[in-house]
Amino acid sequence: MVSAVEQMAANTSWAALGKATDLRNRILFTLGLLVVYRLGTFIPVPGIDGAALREFMEQAQGGIGGMLTMFTGGALGRMGIFALGIMPYISASIIMQLMTSLSPSMAQLKKEGETGRKKINQYTRYGTVVLTALQAYGIAAGLEGMTASGGQGVVLAGGMFFKASTVITLVGGTMFLMWLGEQITARGVGNGISLIIFAGIVAELPSALAATLELGRTGALSTLFIAALLIGAVGVIYGIVFVERSQRKLIVQYPKRQVGNKMFGGESSHLPLKINTSGVIPLIFASSILLMPITLINFTANSGPGFLTTVAAFLGRGQPAYLLMYATFIAFFAFFYTSVVFNPADTADNLKKYGGFIPGIRPGKNTADYLNYVLTRLTVVGAAYLVLIAILPELLIARFSVPFFFGGTSLLIVVSVTLDTVAQVQSHLLAHQYEGLVKKSRLRGRR
Repeated sequence: MVSAVEQMAANTSWAALGKATDLRNRILFTLGLLVVYRLGTFIPVPGIDGAALREFMEQAQGGIGGMLTMFTGGALGRMGIFALGIMPYISASIIMQLMTSLSPSMAQLKKEGETGRKKINQYTRYGTVVLTALQAYGIAAGLEGMTASGGQGVVLAGGMFFKASTVITLVGGTMFLMWLGEQITARGVGNGISLIIFAGIVAELPSALAATLELGRTGALSTLFIAALLIGAVGVIYGIVFVERSQRKLIVQYPKRQVGNKMFGGESSHLPLKINTSGVIPLIFASSILLMPITLINFTANSGPGFLTTVAAFLGRGQPAYLLMYATFIAFFAFFYTSVVFNPADTADNLKKYGGFIPGIRPGKNTADYLNYVLTRLTVVGAAYLVLIAILPELLIARFSVPFFFGGTSLLIVVSVTLDTVAQVQSHLLAHQYEGLVKKSRLRGRR
């Protein structure tokens, strides 16, 4: 029998969206802030020679610059005020997540509920400022040593004033982006941080497609290869949707109880466990951890010690060291973030509290051990899926110089964020329809 929720979901349409005023305002608010973000990527940092910078970044596109350009929505290539993007905030979030697992005092804050969460968020903001300032200074120092192929310097006039102005500009840009993300999450639709990264990727997709077609026109890539690339991208999208929606359902049984002459309970439900519980977070975390040190190495390779050039060569796009570190970070964060968002012991305690049990498994510790057993094996599959999605396109990009925007990482971020945002829109529509049904029932009751 179809439930009322399923009936409302089947009846959702554009007409229902038009009637949901609050949801429409949320969507417009989100789109407005994303437009502000995109405009900010075109505002340059003062004291930069734009032509020399573009020439330098074109040379770096085949390396780490392509990935950074993707995550910053092209702001890094233009050295805009949002050149660092939201990556420092993500790095600070990673550090705070690790601290909550390693430090007893931070773990206690996590258990304090809303108050503890606010303190952790505040510490994350402080960490973001520190990381952004360090990265901004490194980039400013690296920019002074950059030269285009003609020997022209990227910086018009170097010195402490340029470094100070660059640090202030980039720190302010990242802080503003962090604020935008928080506003989208609180007053808009979807996760603000994910949507900012999503907007940057989608905005650069047309130029990436044009660049790929241009490679075909000039003969660098065959028409057959480009067609296979596009078909492969569609296949990857289908596979991502399939895996992201896949679940392992554990049957949960609730005992019967008698109240007077009536029997209650005895129904069965299920506990859904996703194959990829961590979602797109491991890819973003791994990229943020790996990219920023590599970026600083690339920026300072010409002006710094000679061994930095060797390190940059080993960590270049498609190199074994880079692929190994990337895959290791992805697998680590897949397990780490899964352990953060899903606690088998807490889930087992909640099931025991409400009388639920998994058939054949004793409540309490045995249930927790069984959940951990199943979750670990699902996470192995999920981590392998994420590594495959991220690494295989990297090999193609390194071999054929295909734009990074056709890689598995960008496709996974776009598809995952789209699915999550659509799910939130759906929930808002269901809530609106439910409120309408309640109002109608009240009016009928008055009659």
